[in-house]
Amino acid sequence: MAEVSVTKSVSSDRISARPIEQGTAVKATASSPIGMYDSGVGGLSVLKEVAKQLPNEDVVYFADTARVPYGSRSPQELVRFNQEIIGFLESLSVKLIIIACGTSSAVAYPIVKEHYKVPLVPLIDPGARAAVASTKNGKIGVIATQATVDSSAYPRAIKKINKDIQVISAACPMFVPLIEGGFLEADETKKVALQYLKPLMKAGIDTLVLGCTHYPHLYKILREITGINVKFVDPAEESVTEAKKILKEKQLLSPKGSLQGKGNYHFLVSGSPVSFADLGSRLMGKPLHNVKQSVLPKAGRKGRQ
Repeated sequence: MAEVSVTKSVSSDRISARPIEQGTAVKATASSPIGMYDSGVGGLSVLKEVAKQLPNEDVVYFADTARVPYGSRSPQELVRFNQEIIGFLESLSVKLIIIACGTSSAVAYPIVKEHYKVPLVPLIDPGARAAVASTKNGKIGVIATQATVDSSAYPRAIKKINKDIQVISAACPMFVPLIEGGFLEADETKKVALQYLKPLMKAGIDTLVLGCTHYPHLYKILREITGINVKFVDPAEESVTEAKKILKEKQLLSPKGSLQGKGNYHFLVSGSPVSFADLGSRLMGKPLHNVKQSVLPKAGRKGRQ
């Protein structure tokens, strides 16, 4: 049984949340929550899409803010972190898990995907499909963490669909620390973004994959640099569409009209709940309610034996 040690919490008006009961996991049902996780606030961009496409669903969102950023971590560390988090969410009887982290989707998912009974929805393949459908000139840019770029996950997925497409990738290691620090429109952030995007614009891309879930939070700055002719691809939309399809096939969609059509969101973080709530509220455009600090079990559950 995975236990959660709650040491601090911060509450405000909305988003609404219900307390989560820890204990031995039971079989997931239509009323069970969706699990989501990211290294920090980045996955909130995916949560926004869940709110649009799956408004009735309850969500347990885990943010591993004590170990952010993930982009500079080794593959071994990333696999271990993902095992710990997935095992923890499994213990809460979630019915599906959205890996709302580009780095985890690129590096850890291919290794852990066969080891869990709960359906796992990553970001890479959905993002690749959307990018291929978007491009007109066959030149796709990908901005992501160093670990995601090193994995070649996006070029591999894109070329699997169309081998003739040119993929130009750029690692953006400073973006996550800047976003987690709340520097969303700072001059320094603009300078860094220009440096990262300059080679992609010079290459003539017409489509840009936001390969980390943090990056949509920099939409304004990125759009200023690229102009209106470059199509942005946020893998969140396609990933949530895929999650919805899986839930429908398994007859696990939350009944319509439950909770007056609004899902309950519960936020668990490994770092400071106050910092997460402050920045998360800013990014979501509404106060986050009942954010708690949780300690993951060190080993985590490794899924089916």
